[in-house]
Amino acid sequence: MSTWTSNAKSLPALALAALIAFAPALAEAKMGGGASSGSRGSRSFTAPPATTTAPRPAAPMERSVAPQPAPQPQAQPAAPQRPAAAPAANPAGGAFGRGLLGGLAGGLLGAGLFGLLSGNGLMGGLGGLASIIGLLVQIAIIVVLARVAFQWFAGRRFAGAMGGAGGGSRPGAFAFTGGGTGLGGGAAAARHAASEPLSLRPEDFSSFERVLSDAQSAYSQEDIGRLHDLATPEMVSYFSDDIRANAREGVINRISEVKLLQGDLSEAWREGQDEYATVAMRFALIDLFIDRATGKIVSGDASQPTQSTEVWTFRRPAGEGPEAWKLSAIQQTA
Repeated sequence: MSTWTSNAKSLPALALAALIAFAPALAEAKMGGGASSGSRGSRSFTAPPATTTAPRPAAPMERSVAPQPAPQPQAQPAAPQRPAAAPAANPAGGAFGRGLLGGLAGGLLGAGLFGLLSGNGLMGGLGGLASIIGLLVQIAIIVVLARVAFQWFAGRRFAGAMGGAGGGSRPGAFAFTGGGTGLGGGAAAARHAASEPLSLRPEDFSSFERVLSDAQSAYSQEDIGRLHDLATPEMVSYFSDDIRANAREGVINRISEVKLLQGDLSEAWREGQDEYATVAMRFALIDLFIDRATGKIVSGDASQPTQSTEVWTFRRPAGEGPEAWKLSAIQQTA
């Protein structure tokens, strides 16, 4: 913008209008048009881990041939458990259910009361007050035994119900629902289950720096053949689209003096028959737009390098050497 301001006073009105018309295209002066493009295998739509060089999350992919992950279904709330049916009330209004007092205890009590009334009670042969006291003692014993038996059976039913509902501390009683930090939670971990970590050597990082410089140079020269040696077919297709768009605007993006200032590894992994490495890089370069007809600088400063921080992903066939790495994605940083 400073170049435009200093030259605006000496330009005719028509030239100034044409220069303003170039502004939308010239704002994207960098390899890849300033977009986040490419593929990172199954991690294409998962943000790479932050690094010292790129501490903020990388921008999501705007152009990619990788399939979008299916949306994860939301967990449905568990259906409320129906409470167990309460024991039927004793028709006589007693404190216990029909299960016990309606059976053995009820029969004994009934026999005792009937015997008392008929003169042949449980302590038949005894009469008067002694007979009544004996009956009451038997009833008290039966009630105590019935209460103990009822509590014992009720306790067994409760324990069985809790065990069937998944209670207690049995192994596997709870499903894993926690989220992760680097992989985007349980869903991302499942998508990455088929990948495994990859160890890199110093030669790999030297290759990344070489591709950074050589790809920028090939893009600047609009050398599509050379770009095929340095990048995946997907990335070459995006570069070709950007080059054609520049040609329609009558400009060419000249990039030179690329110098890596700082870089570090975000993640590296093996997935199927391919290996991936995502690297954050901060680099300096001369980035210009040149008029195709006149060769004059339309945007940029030929004497002052600019700095850029981007996250690049490289891909190679599994088991190949450092020279096999190709650029497979570029993501912008905030």
